[in-house]
Amino acid sequence: MSGLLTEMAQASLQRLAAARAKESEKDLWNRASDTPLPPPLRLSAEGFDLIAECKLQSPSAGDLSANTSDVASRVTAYAQGGAAAVSVLTEPTRFGGALEHLTQAAAVLSPLKVPVMRKDFLVDPYQVMEARASGASGVLVIARMLDQGRITALLDCAAMLKMFVLIEAFEATDLQLMCDVLAGRKGHEERVLTGINCRDLQTLSVDLDRLAELADRLPANTAHVAESGVSTVADAERVADMGYDLALVGTSLMNSPDPCTLAAEMLTAARKRALSRKA
Repeated sequence: MSGLLTEMAQASLQRLAAARAKESEKDLWNRASDTPLPPPLRLSAEGFDLIAECKLQSPSAGDLSANTSDVASRVTAYAQGGAAAVSVLTEPTRFGGALEHLTQAAAVLSPLKVPVMRKDFLVDPYQVMEARASGASGVLVIARMLDQGRITALLDCAAMLKMFVLIEAFEATDLQLMCDVLAGRKGHEERVLTGINCRDLQTLSVDLDRLAELADRLPANTAHVAESGVSTVADAERVADMGYDLALVGTSLMNSPDPCTLAAEMLTAARKRALSRKA
């Protein structure tokens, strides 16, 4: 596991311990279960969708808050631009996130029927419950950080709370672990997306060619997500040509003074490519 992921896993464990000291797992489960069911993830018949990301900073791009007056207005613009879901960073130390951002996003997006996904470095089902209690419809699970048993535990919790899961891989080893986990879950009723993150965790650079190299190894019967590196309309077209069903787009949307228009332009262009590929 890379230095960044090791750092994030350790910080996540510390936050987990602090949260458990304030609220028992039983009480959190009851609170999560009693939270009204959030909007489900619905993908377009046009063959391509966006998961638009709200993050106030990142290790690779630094401060991303210059064009963001508040979380609510930013995620509303994403929804107006056609995003199928909004990813909200809740990691505080390197990404400027908080669970409160998730709650704020869910409050404004729920009436618009747009689901929210908690993006964080989750290590325990307790954190899935936190997401659900904060209004999230889904969570990110990073395969490289976890073993098969831990991934399964997170999936089980999400399934019981009727949440979708995006499982993320960085390289072939992660992909094999992802495939092994999902092969053992036949018959489970859950919504799983599988994605490739093309960021190099050592240099923090992105390489869209990695998305092409690994696309065919993603599990069948899941929607495939291109993560990191999609910054322009041309990038969105390119990943649609590769066969991806969605792109998770963060930094370029955060840096845009008009994220609604940028999201809409990415979707329009990528959907044309997706439809022509399937014709």
